[in-house]
Amino acid sequence: MVRRLSVPATAGLMLAAILPLAACGGGSKDRPKADIAASKVTTIGVNAYLWRASLDTLSFMPMVQTDSNGGVIVTDWYANPNTPNERMKLTVSILDQDLRADALRVAASRQVNQNGQWVDAPVQAATVQKLEEVILTKARDLRRTAIG
Repeated sequence: MVRRLSVPATAGLMLAAILPLAACGGGSKDRPKADIAASKVTTIGVNAYLWRASLDTLSFMPMVQTDSNGGVIVTDWYANPNTPNERMKLTVSILDQDLRADALRVAASRQVNQNGQWVDAPVQAATVQKLEEVILTKARDLRRTAIG
């Protein structure tokens, strides 16, 4: 009887075989091949860890568009119940198949309600940076769990 391995099991075996070889790079400045292999064991067009982490992080917001091949997530306006006179809309772009900080971009729009009208308002740069940090941390945790 031939036993077939599931896709995650097959991916895990591939990684187990590749990881020891990644340390054999000598003085090369190339990125470790294990990172590239881990990111490409997927059927979507972008890094699977960044994609999953982005969806998980933004799961409380209504989604307008999710395109895993293009790496784009667009949310609808979301108002925190604690601050109903303010709302946010986010666009997350994943730009690469590798798990790197520069492969993630978050853009935010903010509006405040003034006399019944929603008016554009500035977004603090720290808000976008914090969101990117949360997504990256979650993606790294997902990768560690998958490999470890």
